Amino acid sequence: MGFPITIIVRHPNEKPAKCSVWPLRYRPDLLFLEYPPKEMPDLSGYVRLDPSGPPLTKEDADKGLLLLDGSWRWAEVMTRRFSQVPPRSLVGIRTAYPRASKTYPDPEGGLATVEALYAALRILGRPTEGLLDHYRWRAEFLRLNGFEERPE
Repeated sequence: MGFPITIIVRHPNEKPAKCSVWPLRYRPDLLFLEYPPKEMPDLSGYVRLDPSGPPLTKEDADKGLLLLDGSWRWAEVMTRRFSQVPPRSLVGIRTAYPRASKTYPDPEGGLATVEALYAALRILGRPTEGLLDHYRWRAEFLRLNGFEERPE
């Protein structure tokens, strides 16, 4: 790999059965940590996906990617712990994940974690092979965003 490993920090209350990235936990290009991490990884040179940040662009291609995986209910608490990592957003990407939360509204541009991971890696020019293979709403997500399958 010619780029930093992607780090995904999962909240312990995130149910594995409902977690869109949990099936990817054995991939060598992803590092899964439980929140709060027992040991903080070195996050210098990383950017954190966050809907409130400036857009992620190809200029970030040399940076590591940090994703915080948990319900929107836990997002604020988790974000505080990683606030030193510069935020980046995914502008114009639409979710296919059907949500029905009655307590926490999704932010504008809120995505399933696997959708955010896929879109970010495409923007950064990194491999995406196999990321959506298990994702139930894969075809709809790709269609909504005009993504074509690309050979790896």
